[in-house]
Amino acid sequence: MVVCGYEEQEEERQRKRKEFGLGLHLSADNTLRPFEKTTILKALSISDATKPCYISHKTRLSSSSSGITMIPRATTVIGTVEDGNQGEADTIPTPVVIIDQDSDPDATVVEITFGDRLGALLDTMNALKNLGLNVVKANVFLDSSGKHNKFSITKADSGRKVEDPELLEAIRLTILNNMIQYHPESSAQLALGAAFGLVPPKEQVDVEIATQITISDDGPKRSLLYVETADRPGLLVDLVKTITDINIAVESGEFDTEGLLAKAKFHVNYKDKALIKPLQLVLVNSLRYFLRRPETEESSF
Repeated sequence: MVVCGYEEQEEERQRKRKEFGLGLHLSADNTLRPFEKTTILKALSISDATKPCYISHKTRLSSSSSGITMIPRATTVIGTVEDGNQGEADTIPTPVVIIDQDSDPDATVVEITFGDRLGALLDTMNALKNLGLNVVKANVFLDSSGKHNKFSITKADSGRKVEDPELLEAIRLTILNNMIQYHPESSAQLALGAAFGLVPPKEQVDVEIATQITISDDGPKRSLLYVETADRPGLLVDLVKTITDINIAVESGEFDTEGLLAKAKFHVNYKDKALIKPLQLVLVNSLRYFLRRPETEESSF
């Protein structure tokens, strides 16, 4: 606040400051003396030219009167986040890992999606190389569900696509484990989060309700088997083993991990022919028995 002239109020303030020992300085003779008033600003108007102006340090500058915008010190504000924006930020997308054996005859195609949160996945590719695999092609594309990292892998020793169910499951678990490691928020969205993640899923999938099994003809020489069920480690290997244990051959297929669910499509045949109805029923019953078994028997993995 700028005060012009010598008014009675200002003189009273200066007197009080001296009484309380404020505004003192050390003089040449080593005695404390009050500061002399220093003229720091002359009045701008001609009529006030003889009136010196002083700045009183006791009061604050007002942004409205001085035209200066004052920036206050940041303070902690609790509970002021808007619900709409915060809700969108906290929404964790569903992790998806697809292992496709159908689209490329020479390579196993892997596709990974986790909204728009995934980077180049260099650590995942290095982890796959440690399994004896080569990444021969990689690309990224975007759609409404997010960013899709897609790459083709082959066995390093032969250059061929991966056929071994155990190695395919190792690929799947390696990818999911890396996702949990570098994106811990995915742990609660994956069945593997209960075993390997920091945060287990809040809800458990009812196997009985989630399980769907259908078989349809896919030409005269093979059938298409579709299985949807609750995901768990080792599921891909156990599905293939259950199918081959009743002498049904698995030609190729696709295994998708979508959050807590696993979705598998297998092209199968029996002696190079499509499955007849009685054999379809045997296969469905065998798979349903196997998928219920982990709830009542100790898992072997």
